[in-house]
Amino acid sequence: MLQGTGSHVGKSLLTAALCRILVQEGYSVAPFKAQNMALNSFVTPDGLEIGRAQALQAEACGIEPEIEMNPILLKPAGEMSAQVVVMGKPLAHMTAREYREYYLDKALPLVKQALNSLMQRFDVVVMEGAGSPVEINLRDRDIVNMAAVKLANAPVLLVGDIDRGGVFASLYGTMELLPREERGLVRGIIVNKFRGDLSLFADGVAMLEGLTHKPVLGVIPFLPHLSLDEEDSVALEDYSHTTTDAAITIAVPRLPRLSNFTDFAPLGRENGVRVIYTTKPGDILNADAVVLPGTKNTAADFRFLQATGLTESIATAALRGVCIVGICGGYQMLGERIYDPDGVEGADAFVDALGLLPVTTVFRKTKRTVRSVAQCNLPFYSGIVHGYEVHMGESSALGTPAFAIDGKCDGCVQGEIWGTYIHGVFDNDEFRHSFINYLRNKKGLAPLSAPFHYQAFRVAELDRLAAHVRAHLDVAQVLKIVGLN
Repeated sequence: MLQGTGSHVGKSLLTAALCRILVQEGYSVAPFKAQNMALNSFVTPDGLEIGRAQALQAEACGIEPEIEMNPILLKPAGEMSAQVVVMGKPLAHMTAREYREYYLDKALPLVKQALNSLMQRFDVVVMEGAGSPVEINLRDRDIVNMAAVKLANAPVLLVGDIDRGGVFASLYGTMELLPREERGLVRGIIVNKFRGDLSLFADGVAMLEGLTHKPVLGVIPFLPHLSLDEEDSVALEDYSHTTTDAAITIAVPRLPRLSNFTDFAPLGRENGVRVIYTTKPGDILNADAVVLPGTKNTAADFRFLQATGLTESIATAALRGVCIVGICGGYQMLGERIYDPDGVEGADAFVDALGLLPVTTVFRKTKRTVRSVAQCNLPFYSGIVHGYEVHMGESSALGTPAFAIDGKCDGCVQGEIWGTYIHGVFDNDEFRHSFINYLRNKKGLAPLSAPFHYQAFRVAELDRLAAHVRAHLDVAQVLKIVGLN
């Protein structure tokens, strides 16, 4: 297991890197995270919902994601509650107290069952912890870190983020706060996101080893411009990627409960395209296209759009002929009304939405999670797209459907405005290129001269990540710790 001194130290990507390296060494490998709190999710081939990070790690292993890789997913719905997804299906919305009192005791046996399933079928399971293993006020209800380690008798590699500062205090403090019997489970330390001359940190390595009595197995330099799925929208705080000579700007409202922002990563990698996440009305008005993203709470995030003045700027942009797109919750916001009679997402039973599409949405208690193959009906593209759906709202559209899935209508298109429930639609190269060239044509620009192939890029990025980590990590020692060498 890779554990960290805190959140966002790089556990998810280092887990993906280790998965890739072990596959390259000739082993069958699977990722595992007992409980994940994230709004970025993915759908397995059998229609079950898991965290996006574990889907990426499965991709690094060269296998399809499966529900055993992330048996419990918590999707924050507000400041105090989350949707609890168990074995890929929503169980209930719970506060932290309700989860602890009414479900936590049932969770660990389920975690054990999922982990055992993977251990029986793969040579290696690379486990990922959550946050820090020494949130001492939460130890009695932490099923992700040491509790999961003990189920598998797994060695632990502890990761610290030197880029944030305080790496000595965080690593040493973590070791000191661990109960004595758990310190022995930690077999090595990884210092992540180092910037500068590695040779100047040699004394730092010696100091860390002296303080923690654990070997430093690697000091991993910061890897710039890596474009792989992040676990949650905290990553957007550091989002700054812009291609050179950006002729097209696509604005994505940065919603408080934004989910599956990975939908827009392929657009951000295209040459000549700039993707910005914003809460500024001026950015909306100056964009060539506006894409409303998915959200865990459509009504609450629509209230946020109203409070920030973004609803007015989106409506003005639409009147000016700007292309306005909605994905999942964003599609619901483009419609006329949203009903939530059972309080599935919150207290708002009724919301008047933007009214840019003739669509009405009603939230149901059953979530739709499915892989989709759809025929596109949009003006700029008439081919097939692949993606996935994760939603509890059902929308009825009076206008022209944007897509057809197994003979059924999905989404709606009216002029320059369209919406769909399909996540990952921009992962499709031909569709994405057609969309961008449509925007370029509106500005009198020539089509893209060198279209970008996203899936090939993802494979190359995983290989680049693995090569980078391999060059700075004592892989032979890791294999020995795991018992493979």
